[in-house]
Amino acid sequence: MADPSVDAQKASEDTSQSQNGHGSKKEGFWALALGSVGVVFGDIGTSPLYAMREALGHSRGGGGGEMAVLGVVSLITWALILIVTIKYVVFLMRADNKGEGGTLALMALAQRVSPGGRSRIIFFLGVLGAALFYGDGIITPAVSVLGAVEGLRDAPGVPARAGDLVLPISAFILICLFLVQSRGTASMARFFGPITAVWFLTLAGLGLLHISDDFSILRAVSPHYGVMFLIDNGFLGFIILGSVFLAVTGAEALYADMGHFGKGPIRVAWLGLCLPALVLNYFGQGALVLAHPESRANPFFDMIPEVAYWPVLLLATLAAIIASQAVITGAFSMTQQAVSLGLFPRIDIRRTSETQAGQIYVPQVNTFLLVGVLVLLVMFRTSSNLASAYGIAVTGSMFVDTLLFFYIVRYMWKRPVWQAAGASLAFGALDVVFITSNLLKFFDGAWLPLVLGAALVVIMWTWTRGAQILTDKTRRDSVSLTELADILKARAPHRAPGTAIFLTSDPDTAPVALMHNLKHNKVLHEKNIILSVHTAETPRVSDDNRVRIEPVNEDFKKVIIGYGFMEQPNVPKALGLCRKQGLKFDIMATSFFLGRRSVVPSAQSGMPLWQDKLFIFLMKNAANPTDFYKIPPGRVVEMGTQVTV
Repeated sequence: MADPSVDAQKASEDTSQSQNGHGSKKEGFWALALGSVGVVFGDIGTSPLYAMREALGHSRGGGGGEMAVLGVVSLITWALILIVTIKYVVFLMRADNKGEGGTLALMALAQRVSPGGRSRIIFFLGVLGAALFYGDGIITPAVSVLGAVEGLRDAPGVPARAGDLVLPISAFILICLFLVQSRGTASMARFFGPITAVWFLTLAGLGLLHISDDFSILRAVSPHYGVMFLIDNGFLGFIILGSVFLAVTGAEALYADMGHFGKGPIRVAWLGLCLPALVLNYFGQGALVLAHPESRANPFFDMIPEVAYWPVLLLATLAAIIASQAVITGAFSMTQQAVSLGLFPRIDIRRTSETQAGQIYVPQVNTFLLVGVLVLLVMFRTSSNLASAYGIAVTGSMFVDTLLFFYIVRYMWKRPVWQAAGASLAFGALDVVFITSNLLKFFDGAWLPLVLGAALVVIMWTWTRGAQILTDKTRRDSVSLTELADILKARAPHRAPGTAIFLTSDPDTAPVALMHNLKHNKVLHEKNIILSVHTAETPRVSDDNRVRIEPVNEDFKKVIIGYGFMEQPNVPKALGLCRKQGLKFDIMATSFFLGRRSVVPSAQSGMPLWQDKLFIFLMKNAANPTDFYKIPPGRVVEMGTQVTV
């Protein structure tokens, strides 16, 4: 989801090198665990700012009664145990795609292990999960930063009208955060883990400080109080579950960031620090409200002693910024995966670090998120209002993970159908309960991430469908490469010195650029390479398996370059590996021929006309393949053709 800190990545390298010895491995493990605290748990670590307040606020009678407090604390505690600990830490983290997690990684893994391969159901689930992730990505920065800055209203020594500054201060912080993305976050990322670790320790300390206000809060450990509270509140209890879920938003980051930090460090960080700190804080908030019912309006900030208020407020704001940063970089990473897997058109993806492979910046996504976040601030204005929109995207994304988990249990772990269905039904029932409770907030703001998700599903569906139609049409109108080779033997064209590389998505058919070169220029180079770039269903491809060369005849060779869905293509660098297989050429004396297709809509394309136009718009705004594949622009020749879709 997000990029790890520099220290964590260095530690990862240390851990993978056996020559560093046992001591270095141990040191690297703890550095990874500390790094995961900042990147993986930043989102869930800011939930105490508003989760308890919202759940109590929806309770019958205002949430100040003993049963309400015990019930809410019990529900939050068991949500953290059942959803985060059991579902993700114990089970889902075992379903990794070569060490990587997240919805798209899980989709690729399910497609690889399922007998049906690229199943439409699996593909749709992956698209749906990715779309919902972006809905969460817009709301998280807004609600986290706004929830922290709202503490300014209760700060000691602050004028009463200071509350009017909460919105502009939040907007200023978020604008600055998005503006620095293009510079990269490697220099800041090294502080994420330590700052967030201090934040969790502060949460634990505040909780311990107030549990003594009313030790009877410890009864909330029993799930009995949560169940009785829901029964007592009836239909209202169902609505309250939507607010309780706010305490576990960010749980999916455990799975999504698994590839950056590894299972062990994430599990240790969660069980050793984050979970205990969160539980202690919620119990402390509950004890405070039992002793002082008026604190239910804002229990977190009422916990803070006056002498420590400003340092804790500053720390809360920093924690919210870190949580937002993790989501933003997670959106960049998700976009890179989606482009690699063919869900989006090519998008300008820039590396912000020459040494850290995970440090990327996607200008279009950054602008999209910034505009979305600012619109949310203007529309909702308070974290309470935003909380109504928060949760539905996360619950939907979690439900997608559960459905994909069925394929892993059934086909990867080769368990009987009843076991796979049982595991999915157990977690799915929990997900459906929270999805339904969040849907009840539809008209209060939950519509927003659903509308956004639906729009993204349409875009991804249109792109994949249009690309398939275009590929099928091109294949029907093309000549096979072997057939062309036979024709050229019979009627040899003029030969030009040097090497020509023709990029194509289908290495078995003659590229459009090659056919146009023969038709209009009436020449064929001495050496001709038919180059295609394929995305594997694994996160990364080793250099040993990066390039595959298949000779066609003396004139043509097919070169297939493979990349994982977590990697950025670099064609010149990959072509350098061809030397090991006996194919040598000077990259700066080689011409790259690209076919540029001008697409026009057609009523017989297989898609509605509006979808044709959307696909054409996406094609026109796709990143230039020269830049996307890192090809030297001075060596590129583009040849166009018109195609109907």
